[in-house]
Amino acid sequence: MSAGPGAVGIAHHGPVGDPEPARPEPAAGEGDLFELLSEGARPRQETAWFVPGRIEVLGKHTDYAGGRSLLAAVDRGHTVTARRREDRLIVVTSGAAEDEVVLDLAAPGAHDDDGSGHWSGYVRTVVDRLDANFPGRLVGADITITSTLPLAAGMSSSSALVVGLALALIDLTGIAAEPAFRAAITSPEQLGEYLGTVENGQTYASLGGHRGVGTFGGSEDHTSMLCGRSDALVQYSFCPVRHERTVPFPQDLALVVAVSGIDAAKTGAARDAYNRVSLAAWELIDRWRVDTGRRDDRVLADALASGVAARGRLVEYAGDDEYLRGRLEQFIAESERLVPAAALALEERDLEELGRLVDESQRGAEEGLGNQVPETVDLQRIARELGAHAASAFGAGFGGSVWALVPTESAEQFAQQWVDLYRTRHPHAAGRSSVLVTRPGSCAHRVDVQPG
Repeated sequence: MSAGPGAVGIAHHGPVGDPEPARPEPAAGEGDLFELLSEGARPRQETAWFVPGRIEVLGKHTDYAGGRSLLAAVDRGHTVTARRREDRLIVVTSGAAEDEVVLDLAAPGAHDDDGSGHWSGYVRTVVDRLDANFPGRLVGADITITSTLPLAAGMSSSSALVVGLALALIDLTGIAAEPAFRAAITSPEQLGEYLGTVENGQTYASLGGHRGVGTFGGSEDHTSMLCGRSDALVQYSFCPVRHERTVPFPQDLALVVAVSGIDAAKTGAARDAYNRVSLAAWELIDRWRVDTGRRDDRVLADALASGVAARGRLVEYAGDDEYLRGRLEQFIAESERLVPAAALALEERDLEELGRLVDESQRGAEEGLGNQVPETVDLQRIARELGAHAASAFGAGFGGSVWALVPTESAEQFAQQWVDLYRTRHPHAAGRSSVLVTRPGSCAHRVDVQPG
């Protein structure tokens, strides 16, 4: 195949068949983001940001292919606190790790070890990208990270780390007032898209790419963290990021998340398995561009939007490759039909239809993406057996978590029954499994800096 996603910038196209949507009114906490991104942004001596995790209700591996997702920020996340230092060192400590990461801004070549397979890789990625895009603007800082978010559980703790570090450093330095920043980023959606490229290494507008963390993902996670809304799900399409719908989340329903205990980290061997899913989408669009000559079509959604014959041609390009065919069918079903239909079903409170649609999405993950493990498959089945209105695995796959939609009044009881039955069936994962009850929460926002 031709050059991977790191070799191209973000394309700009509209989602298939949709008019230009109006942007929603700012959410609680979103005012902090608009202040951060304002022309009058000024450096600070210290700052602290809370960045939520996210639940991908639907939209499995759709974002980097230009598709749709239905998302929720959650009420758990990372808190990243940054204070200026007098020297040029960035020192990062985390309550979840015994070691610290020390980067010397005066010796950038010392960062050549990318920290692959270790949380330090995410720190290096953010620091190196900001330093490359905005030379001379970073300052020495002591950064501490605390978290209430389960790690490697599919709730995007790694992307929350990227977002939190970036917000803290941008706020500390006033980078957002830089002309180069303002030419590319003026909204939370654009910031989410940029931070997606920070993680995957792509170029964004005039902001050149730099080595990412080695995963070929998109900006779904970053967008949900920066644009999520309390008590609502948000529907977005990607490449570029566009808000399509906000769906109120009923007060009498709750989301229960069961953590399988099977590590969903996107590093090392797990990264290679994750990349197989994303590279299949890139291979299809590469074949399309070569055959059709439509070089401006950067993602699958671009190709599908080009005409009624596009779907058939893409099927032809997949040929006898069962994985490519399954990946294509999964993307088309998930992005074009299941995501908007599920949003409408929840809006109309047709929970039976919602459950049917989500079950179909789960089958697409198992059969089309091939990114599920026995534990997440069984968690989804158990949730439905116990009476959940809907349930699905979510995130990158190959472990992680499953969400279930249940009545609020019985959510705690359901959660205990769910995890107990799972632990009985999968004792090898029992010690690492957990469960939590949550609702859609607010987007990233500033918090008070604690004495330290």
